[in-house]
Amino acid sequence: MRIGFVALAAALTASPVLAEDLVFTLINESSYTIVEMNVSPVGEELWGENILTVDTVAPGVSGDVTIADGMDVCDYDLRFVTEEGNEATKEQNLCEINTFTIND
Repeated sequence: MRIGFVALAAALTASPVLAEDLVFTLINESSYTIVEMNVSPVGEELWGENILTVDTVAPGVSGDVTIADGMDVCDYDLRFVTEEGNEATKEQNLCEINTFTIND
């Protein structure tokens, strides 16, 4: 099942002239329901707010994610929180991908 959802990270700094939104398809191929997704540029100490604009991303669901934080960076830390409260993190260059798949 495919649903459309857009995630927007709040801009905390002025937008560089050449900054572009990062857009990719998030695919949940895990057996867990995702209730929160946070991102931050690699090296930042704090996570950004939950960028999902849907309540949950159930197993088998995919949708487009947009990170529009006004930053001109590609390397992000990603954090996913499941319905059960489990967390998974991953560092990813988001400029090099069209899809990001979550697996068990």
